Amino acid sequence: MRDTEVLEAALIGFQAMRDQVEEKIAALRSQIGAPPATRQRLSTNTADGATRKKRTMSASSRKRIALAQKKRWAAYKAEHGAPAKAKRVLSAAGRARIIAATKKRWAAFRKAQ
Repeated sequence: MRDTEVLEAALIGFQAMRDQVEEKIAALRSQIGAPPATRQRLSTNTADGATRKKRTMSASSRKRIALAQKKRWAAYKAEHGAPAKAKRVLSAAGRARIIAATKKRWAAFRKAQ
């Protein structure tokens, strides 16, 4: 219980400090003629305590964005060249050793049966 009281007091203090800093920023912006920035809250709670609805994106929008990104990557790879993967090749001797070892294991398995 005591810890939550300390944390709440710290929170109130930090919010007051944040408000002071925002006021100073607004004053500086007014001096240089910049338009005042809208205040953005870190929490998703509105003034009446209700939470804001999470913003979603439609499937068509996601698809359009994905296609655009694929197009950008294709252009990048065309310009810079995509790295070629070296294909691994198994030699005839290596393949023969694998076949011999497999036959040996199966022969031992059948003998044990």
